[in-house]
Amino acid sequence: MQQAFIILSSVSILAAYFIYEWSIVTGRTRPHRTTRFVIFIVAALGATSLFAGQDRVAVWLLGICAIQSLVVFLMSFKWGMGGWAKTDILCLAIALLGIIVWQLTDNPALGLYAAITADFAGMVPALIKTYRLPHTEYWLSYIFDVVAAGFTLLAIQKWELQGFSYPLYILVINIVMLILIFRPKLLPKPA
Repeated sequence: MQQAFIILSSVSILAAYFIYEWSIVTGRTRPHRTTRFVIFIVAALGATSLFAGQDRVAVWLLGICAIQSLVVFLMSFKWGMGGWAKTDILCLAIALLGIIVWQLTDNPALGLYAAITADFAGMVPALIKTYRLPHTEYWLSYIFDVVAAGFTLLAIQKWELQGFSYPLYILVINIVMLILIFRPKLLPKPA
């Protein structure tokens, strides 16, 4: 059953990225450059860290994220927005600090938590952008991210904090993005 969940998670994350890339090209999504840069770096290093730590479940989620994040980051140069505001630079600095801490440790668990911190710092510009301009993100890709994280969590057989923390973070951050995207429809307009 674990293998089936890993496959379903991998297919879901691939679908999420293909939908996201399609939504960029069709003008439905304008990815935030700083966020996409940080997500690429964190996903690539995270996959490497999980692989080195002998993780054979969450590594698939992060490995696919790393490859697809590079594609989205490159697309953001043509179709994206942001990248040089003070908040963007501050979040990038925090993310880079988290990445440095992660890389300086020989402890895979500490490295993973530094990576999650770095990823969150990198997500802040996209969260702000989506709060202000919810129409610049396409909801369907985030649904697939939530599904992928859910299947990854279901595939975990040994529940240790290091093994489930990243998929749980991915689940939560994508739910937050969905709430921000749907916020204008969920909240009544002022009279």
